[in-house]
Amino acid sequence: MKKTLFIIGVLATILMATSCMKDLDVKPEDPNSVMAPNINDDPFYAQQVLGKIYASFIIAGQGPGDNQGPDIAASDENFFTTMRAFWNVQEITTDEAICAWGDVGIADLNTQTWSSNNPFLTALYQRLGLSITYANDYLRITKEATDPNIIKYRAEARFLRALAYYWFLDLFGNPPFTTEDDVVGNFFPKQLDTDFQTARTKLYNYIESELIAIESTLGEPGSSYPQADKGTCWMLLSRLYLNAEVYTGTPQWEKVKTYTDKVINSGKYQLASNYRQNFSADNDGYSNPEMIFAWAQDGINIQGYVGTTFIIESSSDAQYLRAEDFHGLTSNTNWNGNRARVNFLNVMIDTLATYGNGPVPYDTDPFFTTSKDKRVFLRVKKSPQIPSASLSGDYGIGVYKFTARNTDGSEAANYNPAFASTDFPIFRYADAFLMRAEANFRTGNLGAAVDDINVIRERAFGDATGNITTADLTAQFILDERGREFYYEGLRRTDLIRFGAFTGGNYLWVWKGGAANGVATPATFNVFPIPGAEISANPNLVQNPGY
Repeated sequence: MKKTLFIIGVLATILMATSCMKDLDVKPEDPNSVMAPNINDDPFYAQQVLGKIYASFIIAGQGPGDNQGPDIAASDENFFTTMRAFWNVQEITTDEAICAWGDVGIADLNTQTWSSNNPFLTALYQRLGLSITYANDYLRITKEATDPNIIKYRAEARFLRALAYYWFLDLFGNPPFTTEDDVVGNFFPKQLDTDFQTARTKLYNYIESELIAIESTLGEPGSSYPQADKGTCWMLLSRLYLNAEVYTGTPQWEKVKTYTDKVINSGKYQLASNYRQNFSADNDGYSNPEMIFAWAQDGINIQGYVGTTFIIESSSDAQYLRAEDFHGLTSNTNWNGNRARVNFLNVMIDTLATYGNGPVPYDTDPFFTTSKDKRVFLRVKKSPQIPSASLSGDYGIGVYKFTARNTDGSEAANYNPAFASTDFPIFRYADAFLMRAEANFRTGNLGAAVDDINVIRERAFGDATGNITTADLTAQFILDERGREFYYEGLRRTDLIRFGAFTGGNYLWVWKGGAANGVATPATFNVFPIPGAEISANPNLVQNPGY
């Protein structure tokens, strides 16, 4: 079952209506449109407009197919959508992925050599700001609402704004800051402080306070998919606290445990019996008890070369794996761009548990069919080595984790040959266990950490043969286990930074820093620069340190 929350025909312009219209009985000429003064008339209208905020994270606009009428003009409206740009900056900047395409900005991300002019950073910055603007306007327009459904929708809008600000916090550190109290108009928004660390801490505190404030108003956990609810709120708080030391200098491991406990003890979620279901067309929260929050995709109603469609197609290739054999899309396939670096193969193939002490047998078993860990959806291509950072996608480690088919291989009910119906996961139940495990490890409670990790590994191995003991537990093991569980889900950069392995020389991978075997990169790159165009346009902005 797929619930289509994003309502085609709800226009961005409805959010820009001026206050002088409030006393007028304004009716839209298009019966499928809702004017701003009428939003509070009916909770259905309020939900339609709320859908626009959700949609702003996953698609370019709300027109049909590949011509969506983008909310932000771009040379390629799909290329610079929020989740596509987000995936690129979180993945191809790490060991998990490298892209073969020659488009401007990709090489910079591949090699950790970006500047403030990188177009993906500009697009992501602008898109996150747009989602915040939509949420602010929604909250301003519905401020006087008394209907309990609209009050809950307002809490969801605040959650979506907090999520956008969380990604701003993680990626850029010190963005301009606005709320519903800042009326849309000709003014230059300011940052929370001119000092980077002070501003980052203030933004962290704001996000925390917003999520705590809306927790009681959101729906019960597991009740609102694909809309945000209490479980979604708890997961974002857990992830905020997981990285608190990076953002503020002060760890918050006990708070991680508090909120992951809420998720785990809610009784509303469970691990999918088959890991692959989380990345199949039947991965939505109605069919899959593991999915807590995701961006909904639908081959019929939510189209575009974005999200999981982008991940599937950019990873597909004709020579090494036929598209129809593994992902089920037959139109505009085989983009042959993204694949993993050989260093990640050594993370993904847990050799001790999978192959004993022997070597990884990619020469005789290129699909790793003998792997006991069933999370491995890899294929060694022409060579595991990538001779040049921008060389053909025929080199490296193919990653085929996402599919447009159902878990059993059948076609989705809403099948489209060009667009996947597989939701893009943001929070999975598995992460509650691994976040709690890390928090317990950091606070010395190793037995509890091992118990939570083994819950995840028993699903991966099908039994207890992959279980670990406290003797196996190290920070490196936890980082690697997160890589094995969440690869290609847009978490890798953030995880590497938390473990001190993203920049610097503690962990090198091929083409890091632009060198064949990798070189140390500056700690400056642990955050991205404020885009140069934004600095030039807004005199109130201060560039991030080192850029």
